[in-house]
Amino acid sequence: MSGPCPHSHPEPQDAAHVQHALDAARARCEAAGENWTEPRRRTYALLVSAGKPVKAYDLIQQFGAGVRATKPPTVYRSLDLLMGIGLVRKVVTLGAYVACPKATGCAAGLLVCSCCHAVEHLPDARPAAIAGAPQDYLIEQVVLEASGLCPLCR
Repeated sequence: MSGPCPHSHPEPQDAAHVQHALDAARARCEAAGENWTEPRRRTYALLVSAGKPVKAYDLIQQFGAGVRATKPPTVYRSLDLLMGIGLVRKVVTLGAYVACPKATGCAAGLLVCSCCHAVEHLPDARPAAIAGAPQDYLIEQVVLEASGLCPLCR
């Protein structure tokens, strides 16, 4: 679909949800031995507030809204760190980023709606071929994305 999704979807996350997510993210960041810097906090807050995948360019545009502009490397460095500690996931299908639903880390797989771009996180999405990998092969990450229509767009 080329235009915006014509279906009705939930509104972005409320302030209480965002603050709870930020508190949990800060704890995870510090537990990983990283500093919870303002650029990291702002990047994560924008993703959580959106409640859906956001392209890096849009994050850069929103980052300094009403405050001050930022340079792309600031946002990309923040995204890299947040992905590294499991708070953010890149949605390859969309070329966008999404906050993981739990501060304990991202799900194994994603269902991506081809209409509204909503993302549903799957806790265990290891295909049988990967599950049957040789025992001496250490699998560190499985990335699985499936596209289709979410229940609201169907």
